[in-house]
Amino acid sequence: MKEKVMDGLQRFSKAMFVPVLILPIAGILIAVGNIFTNQRLLEVVPFMDNPITTGFGTILSGSLVSILTNLGVIFCVGLAVGLAKKKKAEAGFTALLAFLVFINAMNKFLELRGMLVKAEDLQGTGQASVLGIQILDMGVFLGIILGITVGVVHNRFVDTEFHSAFQIYGGSRFVFIVLIPVTVLLAIILTSVWPFIQSGITSLGHFINQSGNFGLFLYGALERLLIPTGLHHLVYTPFLYTSLGGVETIGGHVYEGARNIYYAEMADPNIHLLSRSVIWDARGISKMFGLIGACLAMYQTAKPENKAKVKAILIPAVVTSFVAGVTEPIEFSFMFLAPVLFVLHAGLSGLSMVALNVLNVRAIGPNGFLDFLLYNVPLGIAKTHWPMYIVVGIAFFFIYFVLFRFLILRFNLKTVGREDSSEETRLYSKKDLKEKEVVKEDQKRGKAGDAVPVATIIEAMGGADNFESVTNCYTRLRTVLKDPSVVDETTLKNETGANAVIINGKNVHVVYGLKVTAVRNAVDEALGFDNSELE
Repeated sequence: MKEKVMDGLQRFSKAMFVPVLILPIAGILIAVGNIFTNQRLLEVVPFMDNPITTGFGTILSGSLVSILTNLGVIFCVGLAVGLAKKKKAEAGFTALLAFLVFINAMNKFLELRGMLVKAEDLQGTGQASVLGIQILDMGVFLGIILGITVGVVHNRFVDTEFHSAFQIYGGSRFVFIVLIPVTVLLAIILTSVWPFIQSGITSLGHFINQSGNFGLFLYGALERLLIPTGLHHLVYTPFLYTSLGGVETIGGHVYEGARNIYYAEMADPNIHLLSRSVIWDARGISKMFGLIGACLAMYQTAKPENKAKVKAILIPAVVTSFVAGVTEPIEFSFMFLAPVLFVLHAGLSGLSMVALNVLNVRAIGPNGFLDFLLYNVPLGIAKTHWPMYIVVGIAFFFIYFVLFRFLILRFNLKTVGREDSSEETRLYSKKDLKEKEVVKEDQKRGKAGDAVPVATIIEAMGGADNFESVTNCYTRLRTVLKDPSVVDETTLKNETGANAVIINGKNVHVVYGLKVTAVRNAVDEALGFDNSELE
């Protein structure tokens, strides 16, 4: 039972990437739009103050804000696509149909029961207009519930086929046939149940917000602590996209969730100081500054004979963490070797959010320094206090460095370069040599520079017959294997460039960092999997 629950959570977690990873793109483009309409910038660069550039900026930011008001349908379609094991395009199309059926069914049921309030002002009534249809205000939870429902029904019935005259009703069409009564019934049930659920969510949100800095600390620490399970997305996603992260009325529209509120406030010139909810997305201090201090501590405490090799290992990881916000290569370098350091890292991550809140800093940098520049600088200092964000970051750089260095030396922790034997450090060098050999071999064969040792990866994971499914997230190759006990972790780490291997039941995650997409494509091609169909 526990394994089934974990499998379900793992699948849901990676399916969430489909809609979630699209939203930062909208946020960045909103920031770009703000650059063209930022009054202070226009005063410094007068030639940009013309109807063409300012009009372009207004259209760009204004049009993309509409994504934030339709998160329900975005999550519904995205989750259905992510959860579908095959025929993903049909799953997405069916999800859109189910969404339309649901909102209209709920609207009619509310009307029949006389529960519809006047549409002139829905704020505070518990109802909202979704795609022009008035229903209960379920926010992004509507998309999550429907997306899961469509995914489950799709996987269960998509292979159903009929014969003779009924043949046309098989496959994805039968999925929609099944979903019609399921969706209508779900709309009726949620009409009665959701007000109680919403009350509970609101109470939880109030509790967390009333907890103040303690709530922020728990959130920041827990988001890091769940990294080894791959379920940390389930912690921050509700705060970024639901009422748990705050509710604000901006420009006459109600926005829920820290990320949505931030984007909306970015596009509103009347907002002079971003709301406190932005803190829920302030995960950049540890990524851009703290872990760099941790790496410096690990380098200084490494054995003298290993320092050159440790530097070669840590510098690329530092650059990736600072620029792109990908922390797993660093975190996995000490997570299992010295778990006390990982617990400390989680606690400091929570404290960094508390520090930003105490100092009234509203800048964010969730995905590294590039995001930090694009999101905050165009808004100006007064709105975000972004220079203080850098000051806090530098302070945490030294805090990480001092505490990591003290604990490593005090307890003789076996971090990178401090192993009892030089085997581990030497193996990193072997990995680098192996990758260079693969590059040369691929160039000889005329391959387009993938340099992915795919045969070694497949063999180390038990061979082609051991794979049930392959997918990936931002940094991990996520696989489901028939027999995970045969996985050769040493080979994966030392000969294929993996930063870590995580085995949880039949789920095996191999952390490759930003090159994971190339790895996943190479594995799919070698196994004969179609990554557009198989998840």
